[in-house]
Amino acid sequence: MCSGRVDPEFILRAFSKGIDGVFIGACHLGECNYVTHGNYHTLNMVLLYRRILEHIGLNPERLRIRFMSGAEANVFVESVNDFVKKIKEMGPLGTAEGMDQDRLHSKLAEVTRLTPYFKIAKREKLATRLEGHEEYEKYEEVFTKEEVDQLFKEVVSYYIDPEKCQACMTCARRCPVEAIISAKGQVHIVDQDKCIKCGTCFEVCPPKFRAVTKIVGEAVPPPLPEGQRAVVRKGKEKEVA
Repeated sequence: MCSGRVDPEFILRAFSKGIDGVFIGACHLGECNYVTHGNYHTLNMVLLYRRILEHIGLNPERLRIRFMSGAEANVFVESVNDFVKKIKEMGPLGTAEGMDQDRLHSKLAEVTRLTPYFKIAKREKLATRLEGHEEYEKYEEVFTKEEVDQLFKEVVSYYIDPEKCQACMTCARRCPVEAIISAKGQVHIVDQDKCIKCGTCFEVCPPKFRAVTKIVGEAVPPPLPEGQRAVVRKGKEKEVA
């Protein structure tokens, strides 16, 4: 399997299941067998998630990538043995960092929920080809600690203004993960737990309504209770007035 298919959620799931470290073996940079050069993307992903692990209080050395060919069994064995030795020295995930299991799982769940947002927010950097050498430690500053801190601080959310929504269904039809709660004649609601923060609803909301608001780093207003979601059409509102 191409290393480019290793999704961050695979890594987070492994940690959530109690795995103490994740090692990724990838083809040498510039020697992709599938001409997609997915190993460059994986390198960037590892660099980003090492910073994210650090941000949530986990040792970034628990995630490692090494480059090798299928003919370099000795490199594979040496790399894995060294990684296993390092992980054993660290100790169990969470415990070694002074974090109880409830807090550990809570933090990993939060990062998993935000992973689609991270992919979108850092898509340009994740697609960059880092040239020169394969010792990924030399690339550690590609994603800085301050940059990742800011990424968490300025998480984007989307909210549908009940006073502007006309229940046109456009956002609900275009949402890639069906995160819009919609019904005919009722104000639409963004399900914040399902929302991947891609901004599609914001982009497709008709200009004449502009009902979707982008919120950065702040709490989203609570949705209207189900019994209060009936839409008052713009035309009818004027007639009543």
